[in-house]
Amino acid sequence: MNREYHHWYSPRLERDMELLVFGHAGAKVLVFPTRDGRFYEYENLRIVESLKDKITAGYLQLVCLDSIDHETFYCFWNRPQDRILRHIQFEDYILTEVMPFMNAKNSHECWIAHGCSLGAYHAANIAFRHPQLFRKLAAFSGRFDLTMGVEEFKDQFDGYYNEDIYFHTPTHFLPNLTSEKHISEIRKLDIIIVIGKEDPFLENNHLLGRILTHKGIPHVMYEWDGRAHQGRYWRKMAPLYI
Repeated sequence: MNREYHHWYSPRLERDMELLVFGHAGAKVLVFPTRDGRFYEYENLRIVESLKDKITAGYLQLVCLDSIDHETFYCFWNRPQDRILRHIQFEDYILTEVMPFMNAKNSHECWIAHGCSLGAYHAANIAFRHPQLFRKLAAFSGRFDLTMGVEEFKDQFDGYYNEDIYFHTPTHFLPNLTSEKHISEIRKLDIIIVIGKEDPFLENNHLLGRILTHKGIPHVMYEWDGRAHQGRYWRKMAPLYI
């Protein structure tokens, strides 16, 4: 199985960024790590191994991103308005640096946005904001509203709210989306949402499902027994849903 390590200085983020690529061809899967995850997390959790057959056969090519969540949503010493601005820079890095870099390596037209836990938020956010760039969304154990507090998970913006946060919160901006062109592009996505029945964000996933249904956006939601919020579950989910 082809494995490549890449890094470069990102002018958008003004820092070095790293990523791993697995596979030589096929649909490009943009893999966002969990909150504390790095670009090698997906490999360390053996999820790459669970997809080995599809990768080796040339059906999938994984692009495992690094995280800067501790410079954005979890940078609690920084002002909330600056946390979201740093996140916007991260999105710009993906759109203007990572995706063009991979398109030059692999001309396959299909991009899949994917992530687990906070990575599922990143995947859903970028896919719903830029649906014309993607063909599929696979979100596992996700939280799609970072302003809500549930159990030990707090509001990542400490009660602060502005337009930038609104437009980067799927369950906030999707209900008010009126652009038929944008909505029609989202309707073209193959949307798969997977969540544990005991996951603290189960209701947030249900809310997202209701919003999509109201907008006439096809999607499938699978509920697994238990919390299902660990690598051993994601290893089983990945071959089924990606």
